[in-house]
Amino acid sequence: MRATSTAVVSFKHSVQLPDHHGHIAFDWVGRLVGIGGDELKLVFSFLLSYPLAGVLKRVPDAKPAYKNLFILSIAIFYLVGLFDLWGGLRTVLLSSIGAYAIAKYLRGSPYMPWIGFVFLMGHMSINHIRRQAADDPHTIDITGAQMVLVMKLSAFCWNVADGTLPDEELSDFQKDRRLKELPSLLDYAGYVFFFPSLMAGPAFDFVEYRRWLDTTMFDLPATVDPTKKPPTRRKRRIPRSGTPAMFKMVTGLIYVLLFAKFSGSFYPELLTEPEFLQYGFLRRVFILHMVGLTARFKYYGVWTLTEGSCILAGLGFNGVDPVTGKVKWDRLQNINPWGVEFAQNTRAYLGNWNINTSNWLRNYVYLRVTPRGRKPGFRASLATFTTSAFWHGFYPGYYLAFVLASFIQTVAKNIRRNFRPFFLDPKTQAPLPSKKYYDILSVIVTQLTFSFAAAPFLILTFSGSLLAWSRVYFYAVIGTAACMAFFASPAKKTLRKMLEARAAKAGVVPAGSNASASLANEAVGKKPARVELKRTGSTDSLSMPVLGMSQDPERELDEALGEIKSELEARGFSKEKIKVVLEGVKKSN
Repeated sequence: MRATSTAVVSFKHSVQLPDHHGHIAFDWVGRLVGIGGDELKLVFSFLLSYPLAGVLKRVPDAKPAYKNLFILSIAIFYLVGLFDLWGGLRTVLLSSIGAYAIAKYLRGSPYMPWIGFVFLMGHMSINHIRRQAADDPHTIDITGAQMVLVMKLSAFCWNVADGTLPDEELSDFQKDRRLKELPSLLDYAGYVFFFPSLMAGPAFDFVEYRRWLDTTMFDLPATVDPTKKPPTRRKRRIPRSGTPAMFKMVTGLIYVLLFAKFSGSFYPELLTEPEFLQYGFLRRVFILHMVGLTARFKYYGVWTLTEGSCILAGLGFNGVDPVTGKVKWDRLQNINPWGVEFAQNTRAYLGNWNINTSNWLRNYVYLRVTPRGRKPGFRASLATFTTSAFWHGFYPGYYLAFVLASFIQTVAKNIRRNFRPFFLDPKTQAPLPSKKYYDILSVIVTQLTFSFAAAPFLILTFSGSLLAWSRVYFYAVIGTAACMAFFASPAKKTLRKMLEARAAKAGVVPAGSNASASLANEAVGKKPARVELKRTGSTDSLSMPVLGMSQDPERELDEALGEIKSELEARGFSKEKIKVVLEGVKKSN
């Protein structure tokens, strides 16, 4: 799971360093604690960011230039002094200077953000290919940090473009993040090199950095009682953030130690080794799950540690609760481990993983490819999927996982819509006593299914991924295919009729339902009440892909056919020719 599905940095794949004598101490200590020297050095940089972030917060608020210069000096020390990544520094400079130049000199062009996006993605793709081709653990590699930079700088280009548009053409989000003027080079450099998030994220928009820099981020809105203003020290406007930051640091270290503890027993290569075959099927599934969980400990540790240093600097501030006056520090939260490990469905699983990447894909890809005034459709989903896939890199394992996960999402949505209502009161939608068994089974199935689907993210190669899958008998592939066949059969209509009859028996007839529910009511001597059933807390109805993965390939295929039909009609094709084309597309899928 390379920052998984996404994400942002992998200990082994994002900072690989050459053998210098300066690394001997880290190698020695790393062997003692059970992790590699490079991994230990990366963790050391995250921990070092805490006292440095404390110093940064103490730079006078009236001296933003000093803050920028301090950030730049620490970031260069990290890249060159600590990691010896001279090539990495060159990569960051090339991407950032190129994006700023595109935003400045093409600012009036509607194509400017797309040119910036292609430039940034193209530059990163070249480095992805170089890293994959070299396949050398001692190759200097900056692609993990570059993945974060692509999110920040492509968003920057869009924010600049939004600054040239009238208010009526912008959403509330665009109005909040737009840049009507280009920032100074020093402010821009501070944004690019913000050291607490330089190597592993989290990503954020320039407007957020500027509000942190000029401290307007900490203005209390009119809805908050002035007496509930969070405490600060001396003349600083940044609220006290030491306690939440230390909590994140301790939590992150616990995850890192868990990774160090289990990585010697549960590592990706184990899934393709001959020794794996000595275990029975259930033990293999357990090991597969533990390999994935151990890998997730690594990312939980990385993202929690980097979020904590951002909180200590003040950038994690996300407002004040108007009732309790409690400060919220979740602006840059990138992971919710509890939400991932106890997710009852695929959307909850993916929605709590690599949160900032999902936000970037939604705000700067999915919604941007859709013409103003139109609803996002197949093209938006395809563009989001393609972007997410290319952003991660070009290892075949990424694409195996993405494709399977898209179909898993479709099956999970159908199961939730057609089985979950049986465990809810048809009138109040309150959970029945049997709902807890549904919840427990949902958690187990979700975890085991994604342990299977995510394995290629760790193995990376096509042959290795298929070998690992075959050793657990392709259980998730077979299960997903069987469920899709089930919901494509008349069984789905039978389930819907059972639900309608159940609702009718309780005196509830969903608006727009067929006559079967009314007949069921008549059979029990009740007069049905026309009630609009409310959708429960499920988020399955949201169509935006999570991390670029489609929730419903079937629906999007239908949308694609509709778009093709409209395009052909506009070009004057006859109905017969359109029918032939659409049938050919259906057969090819």
